[in-house]
Parts: sequence; C-alpha cells; structure tokens
Amino acid sequence: MAFAITLPEHMNAAFAEAFNSRSIENLLQLYEPDAVLRTDGDSVDLTGLASIEKALMQLLQVPGRMTSRNHFCIAHGDLALLRADWNVVDNDGTIVVSGSSAELVRKQVDGRWLYAIDHAVGASLPPVSQAKQAT
Repeated sequence: MAFAITLPEHMNAAFAEAFNSRSIENLLQLYEPDAVLRTDGDSVDLTGLASIEKALMQLLQVPGRMTSRNHFCIAHGDLALLRADWNVVDNDGTIVVSGSSAELVRKQVDGRWLYAIDHAVGASLPPVSQAKQAT
C-alpha cells in the first residue's frame, strides 16, 4: 500500500489508514528522513526515521482501529500546520487511547506531503501554568 499524500489536509486520515494496515513501512513513508516526532508531553524529541520507527513500532502494539479527524489545516507555500483529534477503538467500541495532535508537514519536490514535525499529543496538553511560564 503506497501513500502519496498530495493534499496536506489528508495527512491525518492517511496516518490512521497506515496505522490500521499494521505496517511499519506504511507509517514511515509519511515522514521526512530527518523528521521529528514527540509522542507525549515530555521534551524528548525523536529525530530521524530510525528513532521514529522504534516509537511507531510501540504504537503498532496498541490494539484497535484508529480514526483521525482533521481539525484544521493552515497551508502556506510548501508548509502546512495541522491539528487533528484521533482515537484508537477496540472491537468492543472502547476507546483504548486518544489525543489531539499538532503537526507541521512539508511539500516535497515530487508533490507529496510528509511530516517534518509530529507531536502526537501536542494539542492535548494542558495550558502552561503561571509558575512554569516564569522559569
């Protein structure tokens, strides 16, 4: 299954489809070679496909099917900012995991759009507290 995303607003649906295929290759082809992935609220960034592959392999262990609804896509030239609401639901209809992502995708010379920065739960994080802002 090849994913050639030619419209940035289709990235999140393509990610869900790639997840549901259970193929690491399908997921990895959505990322630039030196892309950055952050999987939680920590400040640990995974850079490059080798690091991203390890995190995505862990994600593929989550049971269920993913759906992802694009909340917005703001495109400017060869860049687009995305925010999506996603969840993984098991066979009983129970939500296994969910979140709201924030991503930056970039148009490639061949016309495909790929993730340059993917923060899987970036739009789910609580507001920064006043005390934390001061540091």
